[in-house]
Amino acid sequence: MEIFFTILIMTLAVSLSGVAARMTPFQIPLPLVQIALGAVLAWPTFGLHVDFDPALFLVLFIPPLLFADGWKTPTSEFFHHGREIIGLALVLVLITVVGIGYLIYWMVPGIPLIPAFALAAVLSPTDAVALSGIVGEGRIPKKIMSILQGEALMNDASGLVSLKFAIAVAMGTMVFTVSGATIEFLKVALGGLLAGIAVSLLYGRSLRLFSRWSGDDPATQTVLLLLLPFASYLIAEHLGVSGILAAVAAGMTVTRSGIMRQAPLAMRLRANSVWQMLEFVFNGMVFLMLGLQLPGILEISLQQANADPNVDMWMLVVSIMMVYAALMAVRFGWLWIMQRISQRLLKHKPMEFGNYTFRELLIASFAGVRGAITLAGVLSVPLYLVDGDPFPARYELVFIATGVILFSLLVGVVVMPLLLRSVETIDPSKQRREIQEARALMAGTAIDSLYKMETRLTQDTTENLDPELVKEVSSRVIGLMRRRLDGKNDLEAALLVENLERRFRLTALRAERGELYHLRATQQISSETMIALLRDLDLLETLLVEKEGAN
Repeated sequence: MEIFFTILIMTLAVSLSGVAARMTPFQIPLPLVQIALGAVLAWPTFGLHVDFDPALFLVLFIPPLLFADGWKTPTSEFFHHGREIIGLALVLVLITVVGIGYLIYWMVPGIPLIPAFALAAVLSPTDAVALSGIVGEGRIPKKIMSILQGEALMNDASGLVSLKFAIAVAMGTMVFTVSGATIEFLKVALGGLLAGIAVSLLYGRSLRLFSRWSGDDPATQTVLLLLLPFASYLIAEHLGVSGILAAVAAGMTVTRSGIMRQAPLAMRLRANSVWQMLEFVFNGMVFLMLGLQLPGILEISLQQANADPNVDMWMLVVSIMMVYAALMAVRFGWLWIMQRISQRLLKHKPMEFGNYTFRELLIASFAGVRGAITLAGVLSVPLYLVDGDPFPARYELVFIATGVILFSLLVGVVVMPLLLRSVETIDPSKQRREIQEARALMAGTAIDSLYKMETRLTQDTTENLDPELVKEVSSRVIGLMRRRLDGKNDLEAALLVENLERRFRLTALRAERGELYHLRATQQISSETMIALLRDLDLLETLLVEKEGAN
């Protein structure tokens, strides 16, 4: 019962955090509000204590979040920026592990070299979710954000695999060699990608079978979709490959293979709504968990620092700032090097970095905030070695990693808005014109198909339809399509007409809903009839409201 109440309290806290973030006078980003709220709940006065199980955390929160990110990531853009993503998610991670690892070993007394590499490994993954929470959606230019999202998807796996190697060497269960580590990494990464693709394709086939057997029941199909990231992760981990990459690959395969495009409309609408809710709750839970761990981490770190004569707390705090500064310096330096390589050696097919201005390089550097994967990774460091001795400097690793997460978020809150000031993102007028042009092209194709359908219906003797009726209905729909086609040259007039038409449709639809409730209240119709008609009205209103938001 205590676990149940804890889950309810955390869910309520996440829900209220969105309201609290909007009520703050300085518009504090949502992740920081959730971290602060978690710290307050964990304070002795309230005493909400949650035992952090890193393995359970990884299984419960990370797969669905990465699956959702992979689902939303356009695969064409991902492959288009493949060189940039590999450069950041693989090469930069290796540079960070080696370079920052040696820096931590040299700078922080009491941390041996292998644990220093482990700390650098958990600090290498970036968090695009935390970044969006800081700056908001659509604030970062698309040419930068596309690469950052791809990097965040892939560097989680490379960072955690590096951590796995470092812990295995520290535990004495593995002897590190460059060739062995390279082969193991390729096996884990490629195996994870193949596992995610295979599970996702199997889900697509199962979805078609269930559609045939259950009659397109959206509830069953939505539940199966919710289980897909967990199935991909667990199957991949059982096979000894990367479950994180499997979840990412599953999300991208769902989009690329057209599984959702072929799914029934009701299932697509319900799945989108469910995933929006789950993303909000799971993202909030991640940062709330970080806040809940803060008092305990601080207390243990103070106790250990007082017991260790070689370490002072102020030194650890200074180390946090120095490690973060080093991470930003290495990141900016590698971005600058990739820019120079692109400009000098890849002139025929330059990378995106080759066109970055100095400010855009700074934006891409400070956008590398740390978040959930770093927290889960550092808390997964074992308490004891194989021989029973405590893991060397574990409390220092946890304290520094937690401090870097918080410091990166705070710096991002201050620096990113300054760097993004007057930076162009997406021009709304350009996007509206692009939408209108696309609709005009779609309308042209639709008109051709309608003429063909009209011809087929008038010549079809089996349906026995009145040719005049077919002509009347066809003309009415074709007239609507022609107005959209003609609106290509007069954007404002077309938008005005469509907006008026939408307002009239919404007014009529809401009046129908009111009358429907009145009919049920006066017992002129049954509840089953009301539910069936309400479902149709809700679907129509959803489509109209979504179109209104797109404009």
